[in-house]
Amino acid sequence: MKEFLSKLLDYGISIGGKLLLAIVVLIVGCLIIKGVKKAMTKADRITKLDKTVQSFMKNLVSILLYVILIIIVIGILGIPMTSVITVLASCGLAIGLSLQGALGNFAGGLMILIFKPFRVGDYIEASGAEGTVRDISVFYTTLITVDNKRITVPNGDLMNANVTNFSAEENRRIDLPFKLTNDCDPALAHRVLLEAAEKTERVLQEPAPFARMTAVDDDTYIFTVRAWVKNEDYWDVYYVLLENCSNALAANGIDDPEERIAVRIVKDE
Repeated sequence: MKEFLSKLLDYGISIGGKLLLAIVVLIVGCLIIKGVKKAMTKADRITKLDKTVQSFMKNLVSILLYVILIIIVIGILGIPMTSVITVLASCGLAIGLSLQGALGNFAGGLMILIFKPFRVGDYIEASGAEGTVRDISVFYTTLITVDNKRITVPNGDLMNANVTNFSAEENRRIDLPFKLTNDCDPALAHRVLLEAAEKTERVLQEPAPFARMTAVDDDTYIFTVRAWVKNEDYWDVYYVLLENCSNALAANGIDDPEERIAVRIVKDE
């Protein structure tokens, strides 16, 4: 009995020692991985890379280091790697099926990194989501909407969808439709809208602004104003151009048919 207890105690000490060492290695390993990630963030060679590549590399290196750490911990615990590999191989089909979506997202992340349909900081629309790209990880891309909501989109979905990148080109065009009453002078409306567009600050003169009648709808004329601006100026100029054109029409006595209907209702009452 004493011999049995002695062997049991020795076995417990051996297992406890391995378990304690494994825990220490796991904790130290996690701290080292965090340190490596911080060092990568500050490294000159990394910071010179595109932000998209930086994000993807940090995520990929982090995953690889954690895999290595888990293998080391398994070795310390004395679990034969051949047994682990055998178990994984026997479950390979089930794991492959269950991770099919994850593998697709990983492949999508690689395709985004290689072909670069968008980068960190671009404003895009894809897979029913729209926003500024904040981060591209191994499996997901994070978008921030204009009202500061966070959207996480699987990379696999992005690679299988049409992606509209609003930030890809240097210039962008503003299109503004104006509905006018059919008793207005089309030539006057054309001149007023074109002058308002040309005088709006930060509107590019090449390509030249455009203002023409583009449709006739029942008792109204549809005029369209088009103006090119620098991509970063789009929304600022959009609202200024809308105000300038509306004010110019009002100053020349050209009515919006909806406003005219509203005035008539008030008078009838």
